[in-house]
Amino acid sequence: MCDTLCVIGSGRTLFGKNSDRPVAEAQVVEAYAPRRAGGTVRTQYLELLDAGAGRVLGSRPTWLWGLEHGVNEHRVAIGNEKVWTTDDPHAVPPALLGMDLVRLGLERARSADEAFDVMTSLLARHGQGGSGEPDADEPYWSSFLVADPHGAWVLETSGRTWAARPVEHGASISNRISLSTDWTRASADVDPGSDFDRWRRQDMSTGHADKRLTATGACVATAASAVGPRDVVATLRHHGERAWGRPGDDADDVSPVPREVHGDGTGITVCMHIRDYQATAASMVAELPVSADEAARAWVALGAPCASVYVPVFPPMNVPVAIGEPATWARFAALRDRVERDPDALGEIRQVLAPVEAELWDAADAAAATGDAGSRAKYAAAAWPLVDAALGKLAI
Repeated sequence: MCDTLCVIGSGRTLFGKNSDRPVAEAQVVEAYAPRRAGGTVRTQYLELLDAGAGRVLGSRPTWLWGLEHGVNEHRVAIGNEKVWTTDDPHAVPPALLGMDLVRLGLERARSADEAFDVMTSLLARHGQGGSGEPDADEPYWSSFLVADPHGAWVLETSGRTWAARPVEHGASISNRISLSTDWTRASADVDPGSDFDRWRRQDMSTGHADKRLTATGACVATAASAVGPRDVVATLRHHGERAWGRPGDDADDVSPVPREVHGDGTGITVCMHIRDYQATAASMVAELPVSADEAARAWVALGAPCASVYVPVFPPMNVPVAIGEPATWARFAALRDRVERDPDALGEIRQVLAPVEAELWDAADAAAATGDAGSRAKYAAAAWPLVDAALGKLAI
């Protein structure tokens, strides 16, 4: 399960994604250097001709080649979601995972339109297939949000079948087919004017996704000029009652972790806490400016957004090494476990983490304002020790 959103306008696109994965699965954030075209590249299950790669900042479960979300040097951001359809993913052999398509789109594209074309071409040629979880036979199809400074695409798939619509002002997606007859492009097997919702499994409840879409949709519906990266972070920390935890707000402004999950989706929240099943493993917010004179910005968190720090980074390369280490993810996972055992602990954790987060955001804003690459690199080198010290105060 996951949630992805974008808000377009005011000279930039804001992109946000929570990656929800099995509770024990580590997920890291890494900077990938460019790669020359030639030879082959090994995805999770397939070996493909290598078209080369640009610089990418991406977040991946450590056992996977592909990415749950990321942003590239050309200010393209992509995130994916698990969806259930009438086509059985167990009936096809291993092929491309949704996470492979996210990474390949980011590696090969200079715009959202190019990424969309890359992904749909690969889908037509190679298809989807193979387990998306390490310790279970759990294949699935994906939907995607593909964004750049000027616009975005919602792309939904079922096997090799797909449909898509362009996004002008904003959109949010979750774990369900959301397109109906509003698509503008589709694979050849989708008849003109047909309702893509007929690919949705009608026996599968959508309550688990609809509750979260209400929360992310509220952010998307706000005027672009009134939404900033801090507001997207607050949405990604949503625990079912309200957005909360804007970086820079008071540390005691918390929303309790839900204790129970019900069949109608109640208790399944944007900041995911389904005991012994799934939790948010990593999160990212990216700001993609229209002006080529402005550097892209990103804020990345490991573990549950509520019990983590959104560390500002300057993608794709000025990234603290520590956030690419599984041991760092494990420290934040321990904080998630603490607040799930004792929801009252969240306030105590925020009292320590929130001031550090606010300090980092202010320092990164100051570095960005200089327009100087040296200032950004200096900030990146100094950022992680502050987070490390805060985790030490929490005995993690």
